[in-house]
Amino acid sequence: MSQETAARAAAALLEVRRTGERIDGLPEDLKPASLEEAYAIQAAYVPMILDMYGGHRVGHKVGATGPAPQQMLALEAPFRGILLSPFVHRSPAELAAGDTFIRVVESEFAFRLNDDLPAAAAPYDMAAVTAAIASMCISIEVVDLRYTTGMQAGGLQVIADNGGAGHWIEGPPVDDWTAVDLDDHAVSLSINGEVVQEGSSANVLGNPLNSLAWLANDLCLAGDGLRAGDLVITGSCTAPTPADAGALAVADFGVLGQVSVRFGA
Repeated sequence: MSQETAARAAAALLEVRRTGERIDGLPEDLKPASLEEAYAIQAAYVPMILDMYGGHRVGHKVGATGPAPQQMLALEAPFRGILLSPFVHRSPAELAAGDTFIRVVESEFAFRLNDDLPAAAAPYDMAAVTAAIASMCISIEVVDLRYTTGMQAGGLQVIADNGGAGHWIEGPPVDDWTAVDLDDHAVSLSINGEVVQEGSSANVLGNPLNSLAWLANDLCLAGDGLRAGDLVITGSCTAPTPADAGALAVADFGVLGQVSVRFGA
């Protein structure tokens, strides 16, 4: 796929974002046929989003960190997207009805880096990425896509649409986060006061720090890397869960606290 074709695909995604309409998928001549093509479209699309909304990059997201979402998306590994400042909020958050389309809620651990993780020092293991972390917080990601079929559009089209990065809700920071058992920390998700999902940090590649290491290494393979100040959300501890307009979603991380978002009707 040429840069021109990737830009045309990105422009098609931007147009439906601008109009509020949705498409079944990218036109056949613009659909990515490989991970490289999907990320090429994403790379062209992100600057267009920032031109439309303003703001800046704040970090990265990791998705499909378990076998079930990878199978659904027909991917063999996790994928990545870019977090953008216009879509970052503090809990308790409220999103207007027009801010989202599919409203898929995920409960995630997030890390902010204190040090660069450049390609020159790759590959990285859990110990290396842990040493680079400045802080951890709990959060909700609201996955959103331009496709009428949602995740059924397939992993490559999801990656092209910036990995489905919709809105990110920042919860409270975790003091002394290194004392938290990230191999198996229980998390639940409630919609309108009813617990609808129960999960664990183990659902994120066995430990969210493994997800951070995966991202660092994958970016390095792409000739990039993580930088000091980057925020990384690592993947969902609970099964991705659709929420209706008007719903209140609460992710409960037990002793670590809660994160909430209310969707406009």
